[in-house]
Amino acid sequence: MSSAWYSKKWVIILLHTAAWVFLFSFPFLLRPSMNENRPGSHDQQSAMVIARYILNDLVYIGFFYLNAGLLIPQFIYNRKYRQYSIIVPAIFIIILFISWLILFWLLGQEGFNLRGHILFNFFFFLFILAGSTAYRMIKDRTRADRISREKENENLKTELSLLRSQASPHFMFNVLNNMVALARKKSDLLEPSLLKFSSIMRYMLYEDDEEKVALEKEIEYLQSYIDLQQQRFGKNVHVLADLQKPDANYEIEPMLLIPFVENAFKHGTGLIEGAIIKVQLSVENNKLNFTVQNKYDPLSTETKDKTSGIGLANVKRRLNLLYGNKHNLLITQKDNWFTVSLQLN
Repeated sequence: MSSAWYSKKWVIILLHTAAWVFLFSFPFLLRPSMNENRPGSHDQQSAMVIARYILNDLVYIGFFYLNAGLLIPQFIYNRKYRQYSIIVPAIFIIILFISWLILFWLLGQEGFNLRGHILFNFFFFLFILAGSTAYRMIKDRTRADRISREKENENLKTELSLLRSQASPHFMFNVLNNMVALARKKSDLLEPSLLKFSSIMRYMLYEDDEEKVALEKEIEYLQSYIDLQQQRFGKNVHVLADLQKPDANYEIEPMLLIPFVENAFKHGTGLIEGAIIKVQLSVENNKLNFTVQNKYDPLSTETKDKTSGIGLANVKRRLNLLYGNKHNLLITQKDNWFTVSLQLN
């Protein structure tokens, strides 16, 4: 992924240059004319003053980057506060001497005021020191936050990939069990079941690696799975499926809804008398409404296989990672009905 335009090196250099030009030209903007009352020597004197001003500015710019690029990382971040408190005053004395040399070289010592020279440079030195320190710390904090976000995104991608990889084997385990049951019964439904199974396999192989798939394909996938289960259980389970295909083009994370249906067939069948499973899906006002219901027997002692809990735990985590507060998942158990209701924006 390409970096943001404002993080490119040439943009940073351009922004820094513009900031320095604005900062050091500010006094000239406030005083557009200098030494107007000194005819004859006006041009030369003004040029000397400007040259002195530019050279002093370059000294302070150098101190800004010295403090931000070397002193802060080497001493402050390493808790060497004593050494830092010695080095900074020493640099200030050096800057005072350099500033005096520039003044003496360009303008001579005429009108030199030592006290004013020290006071002016002292306050400006503190301003540059504070600015460079804040710049370095903000820069490092921003970089740390960016790295943290990148790590978090990578961790989320890794976790999502792991969750998705768990979903496929769990589903395959259930479907293959269905095929074995039909084969043992030597049922005529085995051949159409295999055709349904091949369409499901095609979806899993070619669509499961995509970040998003068309909701219509996910609905076809759910319908194929429900058809397989109906063929397996026959009249032992009454299945009511109402999967309405949307009018518009919507996308969804692949294999996101199937665990709810798997869970219903796993826990809503077997020794349950009058087993009923209801599956409803519709899209209204850009909101997906998905409901799965199954009857269950709270007194049943039937033991399910150890993989029965993978699906729901998986999909709950995926929903939280992918959609956050843009989804609402409600799971209830009431009057011998287990109900899963999902609204997804």
